Amino acid sequence: MSDRLKDDPLAALAWLVDSGADETIGDAPVNRLVASSNPPLEGGSKTRSVLGEGSARSAVPPAFKPASSFVPPRPAAPAALALETNESDSIGTAQTLAAAATTLAELKAALEGFDGCALKKNCAHTVFADGNPLSRIMFIGEAPGAEEDRQGLPFVGRAGKLLDKMLAAIELDRTSAYITNVLNWRPPQNRDPSPEEAAMCLPFLRRHIELVNPGIIILLGAVAARHVLGFSEGIMKLRGRWLEYRVGDVMIPVMATLHPAYLLRQPSHKKLAWRDLQATEKKILSLGLLEKTASVR
Repeated sequence: MSDRLKDDPLAALAWLVDSGADETIGDAPVNRLVASSNPPLEGGSKTRSVLGEGSARSAVPPAFKPASSFVPPRPAAPAALALETNESDSIGTAQTLAAAATTLAELKAALEGFDGCALKKNCAHTVFADGNPLSRIMFIGEAPGAEEDRQGLPFVGRAGKLLDKMLAAIELDRTSAYITNVLNWRPPQNRDPSPEEAAMCLPFLRRHIELVNPGIIILLGAVAARHVLGFSEGIMKLRGRWLEYRVGDVMIPVMATLHPAYLLRQPSHKKLAWRDLQATEKKILSLGLLEKTASVR
């Protein structure tokens, strides 16, 4: 017995009970391996149970179990299990619907008919995309804001106006670029989407990228970079360097940069975004993507 149990009678008593002791010491030894009721002791006296007279006692004492032993967690409540099941079912439904779409029109219809994401219930529109669907220059943002939800188009609010200026700085506009978001419904108060909300939209986004088949992807903001590329680093570490996204056997160059909404809050960082845009312009020209876009219009 440890010194702690020697110095603490109550702890020692609890240790004995947990070890299987249910009686005080009698005047005569008792064979614990024989299944019998409390045998009489010399003089006809009976042992007194620590747990009270008449307490049930097994023939073989239970195995030793320290008072501090691991207690398995309680099973999830039925409501929690139902929530996990519903989320899993919704993601599976999203994957099935997205995979079945063979055109952007079919993908948009699938999104509009999908009710697995709770965000949709409080939104006026499903925000799909804007710009030229034949362009191979694809911009991906985070999620719609209030104005985007009202109009049903991405980047039409204050951040959208700044994005238009950023596009113009590298000889692009909405006729020569294609714009969408990770999420197709606005999170309340423009908060970051939860992992569960993003997971329900990602099958549609991945299929969206496959159908557009871009030659280059520009990710706007930390949420887009995290969910498209799967990196945990912040946008300041990811921005300004070339990354890649796989579509089939093709690796697509990806540039992550600062979100226009962030630049409205931190205008001093516009110089960083400008460097990213300059690198993007060089890559677009080297790949001949502007010429290809013009040829299909």
